[in-house]
Amino acid sequence: MNEHDFPIALTIAGSDSGGGAGIQADLKTFHRFGVFGTSVITAITAQNTLGVHAIHTVPLSDVRAQIDAVATDLRPEALKTGMLATAALAVEVAGALRAHRLHRYVMDPVMVATSGDRLLEVSAEHALREHLLPLAAIVTPNLEEASILTGRPVETIDDMVSAARAIVDLGAASALVKGGHLDGDAVDVLWDGATEWRFRRRRIETRHTHGTGCTLSAAITAGLARGWALDDAVGAATRFVGRAIAEAPGLGSGRGPVNHFVAFD
Repeated sequence: MNEHDFPIALTIAGSDSGGGAGIQADLKTFHRFGVFGTSVITAITAQNTLGVHAIHTVPLSDVRAQIDAVATDLRPEALKTGMLATAALAVEVAGALRAHRLHRYVMDPVMVATSGDRLLEVSAEHALREHLLPLAAIVTPNLEEASILTGRPVETIDDMVSAARAIVDLGAASALVKGGHLDGDAVDVLWDGATEWRFRRRRIETRHTHGTGCTLSAAITAGLARGWALDDAVGAATRFVGRAIAEAPGLGSGRGPVNHFVAFD
């Protein structure tokens, strides 16, 4: 911790011009949890609640320069990755995390936006699995991402349990498989190699879910930066996202953003 006991967190992700996901959602979430947010922008997207209209990836050397600048002066107590776009970028980020010995790393394997737009090249899936996943304190895939990471269907709670164990077997310290797309209550499964937790919340029928994955992983990162135990950080994050969805501001004509102003506990 720094001299003022003010926790610092880092997000390495893409910019969302619509403000609901990516870097913007992460920084809002960090702030809401009382954590000072730093950022590394990997890609600039032109997007809104209707979809992603353009993507410009930031050159590798510029991404590395951002990480180096933050890590050598504003060293984070915890960090997360979101949109990494390309295999080369995933490998570069993994190298930087190892070089700076950055820990309490939350890997949000962003592959497809809520709108359905692809945010990760298919060729990069292997790079995420091989280079970044073994560095992660926790990986937070949704059902589709868990299926891609494990190479098996993930369609039921039993499948989620198996996928969480498979992701830990691949080298991650823990895995949180998110069941937001299942029918019935939303159930998330956390496995740390020894203990399983299930986080259940009432499903809210709404189109305002843009940025939920980014917000959840950022909230977990903030909790870890504050020194919370993993299950406490995940529990607080899932409750925060549930409230953020329930109190969404109703912005935009498509899949609107959640409410990052809600309280956390």
